[in-house]
Amino acid sequence: VGTMEMAALGRPFQLGMLYDCRNDTLVPVGVTLWDLNLLKKDFHKTSQRNTEFTVIASDSIEDKSSASNVEASLKASFLCGLVTVEGSGKYLNDKTTSKQQARITLQYRTTTTYEQLTMSHLGRHNVTYPDVFDQGTATHVVTAILYGAQAFFVFDRMVSADENKQDIQGFMKGMINKIPKIEVSGQGSVHIKEQDKLQTNNFSCKFHGDFALPSNLSTFEDAIKIYTDLPKMIGENGEHSVPIRVWLYPLNLLDSKAAKPVCSISIGLVDCSQAVLEELDDFDRQCNDLINHKTANQFPEIKKKIKQFRGICQGYKVLFQSKLAELLPLIRGTGKQESLLADLLSTKEKSPFSKHLLTAWLEEKEREIYTVECYLSQMKDVKVASPSFELDRVLNNFTIKNVICFMFTSLQQHEPYQADLANYLNSPNDGIQVPTSDKDNYSQQSIKPWLNSDTSQQMKWCAMLFLKFAETKKAEEKTKFIVASAEDKGNPGASLYLYENGSLVEKKFQFQLQPKPSSPLT
Repeated sequence: VGTMEMAALGRPFQLGMLYDCRNDTLVPVGVTLWDLNLLKKDFHKTSQRNTEFTVIASDSIEDKSSASNVEASLKASFLCGLVTVEGSGKYLNDKTTSKQQARITLQYRTTTTYEQLTMSHLGRHNVTYPDVFDQGTATHVVTAILYGAQAFFVFDRMVSADENKQDIQGFMKGMINKIPKIEVSGQGSVHIKEQDKLQTNNFSCKFHGDFALPSNLSTFEDAIKIYTDLPKMIGENGEHSVPIRVWLYPLNLLDSKAAKPVCSISIGLVDCSQAVLEELDDFDRQCNDLINHKTANQFPEIKKKIKQFRGICQGYKVLFQSKLAELLPLIRGTGKQESLLADLLSTKEKSPFSKHLLTAWLEEKEREIYTVECYLSQMKDVKVASPSFELDRVLNNFTIKNVICFMFTSLQQHEPYQADLANYLNSPNDGIQVPTSDKDNYSQQSIKPWLNSDTSQQMKWCAMLFLKFAETKKAEEKTKFIVASAEDKGNPGASLYLYENGSLVEKKFQFQLQPKPSSPLT
């Protein structure tokens, strides 16, 4: 294996530094092959001036890695937490938190100089400290660095229910494409059309860069001003530039005793690992949207279940990353453990954390929320007495004699699947275990939704009676109609509860509506 090239990602590389590609870490300063003072006197330096900007419409790991020039092996180390990024590298960690979040990113990249060691260094007889080869703490040495700086301006805008996300992103992309061409006066005022200014007021902006900003930015106009000043911030001679790309030379080509990487991770397994983590991030976004839904706020029992589910998934993600972080150095150092990574990926899909089961549970919660929302929209003039103390407040009102309640009876129902997830995560095998028998294989049958054809019919019938009775009794001040939630396994879905003078007297209240008189026969 020859010279290796990689993105710096804000890490403090220097010529002559040692690097361990098994775990993608810099060896601490002080452990070196050459005297650093000698290195500074004898290296080749050339000017390499180039500036470009790119608009990025995707927020996927793949596209963000591509924009940062991160190749597969380094990406794997970043995904599992082996690599800590700084400066512009922090862009890789910036993820959307909602499916309703429109995002467009402007990337600015400039290069200044290229430095490399001369061939006189790369000879066994020129090494000042040959003992380093015997220590086995490094696999490569930094022989060249491209300096410059990068900046990512991340623009976000929340999309409302009556807006089209694709249209919003299209408008955002058009506005952000204009940024390099927009003029800023000497007094710092931005020349932008009033209509565009109003539209961009809804944009929020975050900055991830290798520049020291004079002040924080949060608005579209702030971003324009900062973008215009970036060439000045790097310095006339590039004195504020940082490493953005490095070249690494294998130590075993200098001395056969040096440690050497045996194997690189197959791109297919890196892609599969990336897909797992992106999938878990996507579930996190879906959970956030459901947690913030109006119906989940009206019924805390719904919100509680989704929060618990999100927490369990986040715990599994941390566990999955820690297992990756254990396996990657082993595979790179020995070449014998790649099958363990394949096992880790296949085991996930045989566990309760399989993609189709997690998806099925979330889809069921979404269906549940929108069903409840549908009923509430038909009862828009009826008070929702949730959480439970709101119901108590109504029942303790002595001016009200009768309370008739449309009671959702299954929102608090126990979730066996959530228990399976928690038990698996907290298992003695640290949540990563291969099924040993058919009973250990999980299927969609472990998700037992309360919302089915029978409960749907029951809910429709109850809602029809409730609304008709409410219409006939709306003039009676001592009779109150409300919507609430309480677990009642005997009446799944919904039921009508009757309270008299604050006490529950009937859990399946039935009443006869006055029939319309029949038309006389002629």
